[in-house]
Amino acid sequence: MNKKLFFLSALGSLSFPAVAADYTNIILINLDDVGYGDFSYNGAYGYTTPNIDRMAAEGMRFTHFLAGQPISGASRAGLLTGCYPNRIGFAGAPGPGSDYGIHPDEMTMGELLKQKGYNTAIYGKWHLGDAKPFLPLQNGFDEYYGLPYSNDMWPFHPQQGEVFNFPDLPTYDGNMIVAYNTDQTCFTTDYTTRTVDFIKKNRKKPFFIYLAHSMPHVPLAVSDKFKSKSEQGLFGDVMMEIDWSVGEILKTLKESGLEENTLIVLTSDNGPWANYGNHAGSAGGLREAKATTFDGGNRIPCIMYWKGKIESGSTCNKLASNIDLFPTFAEITSAPLPTRKIDGVSLVPLIKGEEGANPRESFAYYFRQNDLEAVTDGSFKLVFPHQYVTYGAYVPGNGGQPGKLTNVDLTKAEMYDLRRDPGERYNVITQYPDVASKLMKIADGIREELGDNLLRIKGKERREPGKYL
Repeated sequence: MNKKLFFLSALGSLSFPAVAADYTNIILINLDDVGYGDFSYNGAYGYTTPNIDRMAAEGMRFTHFLAGQPISGASRAGLLTGCYPNRIGFAGAPGPGSDYGIHPDEMTMGELLKQKGYNTAIYGKWHLGDAKPFLPLQNGFDEYYGLPYSNDMWPFHPQQGEVFNFPDLPTYDGNMIVAYNTDQTCFTTDYTTRTVDFIKKNRKKPFFIYLAHSMPHVPLAVSDKFKSKSEQGLFGDVMMEIDWSVGEILKTLKESGLEENTLIVLTSDNGPWANYGNHAGSAGGLREAKATTFDGGNRIPCIMYWKGKIESGSTCNKLASNIDLFPTFAEITSAPLPTRKIDGVSLVPLIKGEEGANPRESFAYYFRQNDLEAVTDGSFKLVFPHQYVTYGAYVPGNGGQPGKLTNVDLTKAEMYDLRRDPGERYNVITQYPDVASKLMKIADGIREELGDNLLRIKGKERREPGKYL
């Protein structure tokens, strides 16, 4: 029997979870502003990411994996609830003192897995609201250490006083603020140490860890052990330390005998923040970057590693999204899904390598409050008229300073053949009228349900975020 058939028969005869223990641990590593081209297996220059490359070589790479929205807070809301962020009324990146956050009626990934007796922890960036009702311990997590929002929302922002007026940045341990304006060179190591300790402490119990690294979002910061180690300056140093973090987790799982009953997912919240120049990552040739719905903003790296369960060295080019991880984890752990509607679909058929599996047939590129800017079927992408920010009009920033941005109006619908043109450079809408019509019908269906502010169409199924006054 060849390797492929053995893999299919081994998984096909099992119902999840079916591993060394009677449960599957899950570690979700969510990086901040890592682009499609920021790992050495995918073309990064000036540094290497050997541990992440190993995950890719021994696990499954997803090549068409999309963020729910191309901005941090909304993307994380979608990730943790399995919903398009606009369905749950979540938009943008809420900052200090925001009056909205995750609604208590929404089930988070932590709450999903608590149903099955999992011990849960988040280390790193939360960004689902900073008022106490919105914080992790009130939303399905047993432990929390990290930042309530982005690490640049502090008094040392390069545009402080000019554009922003941020207060001191709190570091939380549980519900308690334990420091302000913490030395950020410690974060990657501290988050990793706590992750390793949680694994060891819970090695005989089911656990879920959400490791939401603050890096490489600006301001970049790295510990002494990786300072000046790369040929790409501080950004490369930071990426090398993130790779070290992944290596520590892999090593701990092996030493604890947990490799075969632990699924690790490594991804990012959105594409790179390109106007920060040498302090930003690479979209790997995709168009534009973070805060746009071109694929440089939405298409993100994703690797799934599960020793003995996912075929080593496999690649999945099917359409998938970070909102799909919620129902995927639910199926793997047999956890009941929420009664409220979600938009994610389980990726288990893809993880199993089932022939012909295609659980996600389309994706809606919503942005801002409720703007439907594009739709795709995984092969073609129809982009609707909208205003977007472009990174190409000015020279990018340098040394931690942002460059200038400008807005562009797309006045007519365009369509791209992503199979041949992943950079979205050539409009082929007149060459494939039947495809454009098909994608328009998909868009009309999602508009009927969720609405579209670009066309002033009010949705029927959108829900309100949590409010704190």
